[in-house]
Amino acid sequence: MSKPSLARGTRDFGPEIMVKRTFIFDQIKKVYQKYGFLPLETPAIENLSVLMGKYGEEGDQLLFKILNSGDFAKDITSNDLESGSKEILRKISEKGLKYDLTVPFARYVVMNRHQLAMPFKRFQIQPVWRADRPQKGRYREFYQCDADVVGTESLICEAEIVTMLHEIFEHLGISDFVIKINNRKILSGITETIGAKGKEVDLCVAIDKLDKIGKEKVEEELLQRGFDVENIFKLQTLFSLPSTQSEMFATLKYWLKDSEIGILGVQELEEIWILVDKMQLKNPKIAFDPSLARGLSYYTGAIFEVKALNVSIGSISGGGRYDNLTGTFGMPGLSGVGISLGVDRIYDVMEELGIFPEALQLSSTKVMVTNFGEETLGKSLETVAILRQQGINSEIYPENSKIKKQFEYADKKNIPFVIILGSDEIEKEVYLVKNMKSGEQNTFTLNQLIESLDV
Repeated sequence: MSKPSLARGTRDFGPEIMVKRTFIFDQIKKVYQKYGFLPLETPAIENLSVLMGKYGEEGDQLLFKILNSGDFAKDITSNDLESGSKEILRKISEKGLKYDLTVPFARYVVMNRHQLAMPFKRFQIQPVWRADRPQKGRYREFYQCDADVVGTESLICEAEIVTMLHEIFEHLGISDFVIKINNRKILSGITETIGAKGKEVDLCVAIDKLDKIGKEKVEEELLQRGFDVENIFKLQTLFSLPSTQSEMFATLKYWLKDSEIGILGVQELEEIWILVDKMQLKNPKIAFDPSLARGLSYYTGAIFEVKALNVSIGSISGGGRYDNLTGTFGMPGLSGVGISLGVDRIYDVMEELGIFPEALQLSSTKVMVTNFGEETLGKSLETVAILRQQGINSEIYPENSKIKKQFEYADKKNIPFVIILGSDEIEKEVYLVKNMKSGEQNTFTLNQLIESLDV
């Protein structure tokens, strides 16, 4: 007999947790739909030809591969064994679990491009799998909540992402956050301006530590990463950008005036700020962050990251603009922009802040009807049927048990009301209802009962 266990990096979600997770999913979905995003689901399994080569060499290693059915090793030869794992993989596995929602989305767009209304706005809430080393906050199976717009370069989409994020976090009760925004073009412009063209990643890895290690240590790391003294001297403007919006953009424009791509990046950021203001967003929580450099291998324009403040968890959302999402599937030049919300991190933030609504019920059952055996069972079954016909979530206790045991069940399951139907109640044609929270008991006629519960 085997001992029950979970695969490493996976989790069970019991009812108490699922109630809260469902609340998060529902709030996100509601806002996505409000902004015109359509739901999409793609299979858990994708062909490896779709997945491989899209996430870099490290990403390929983290793909869960699925062995072919039957005798998966029957075609392997001694030459294959000598050739190494890549040749063997080609013969024993044709499919894998999806690593993210973005590549399957790109595949879907290309396969259905003639039926889709462009721009195409979709949201997707599904699990993904990564063969990563499990550790705190990092799992092998987790949910992503993505929203993307493809088929347009309009910066209205970026501005809508900003307003949409504000609305999502407002619905969730997370009020203390900041949406950090950068632009890949600005990063390119900075490296051009300081004479280190193409070294955006090295630059950002170093300046990302500015708050933690200070300016001098950042400069030391830049030297170690191949920047020279002149590069660092020309970089000083970055360390002293004004805090006000208008002065910051003016300083960036002057500093990057000789970089065409850098100026374009600043202009795009300015336009996002203007559009957000026109969308009447009150007290926008947005900030330019020149060190923000996530997704540099595929983002080509705006880059987003949302951080919850005053909690131990950091980033809870991220995204950006990409100009060739579908290029690897033979449909180049389709620009898009999107975000992904980290449900697990959002859950941890809400738990740490204690902001899940108290009204969230562990049980979806609103009322339970008692069961005292053959004498009363018919009336109990009739009652639960009537309640369900009225749209009231109801259940009957399945066994003939003492009332104390039935109350204990309802209490443990967090069912708010119990209808007690004994022979006396049936004879008088009334329904005795116990409020499990207050302990109060009241007698109702059928119409009164339905009216009292249907609120």
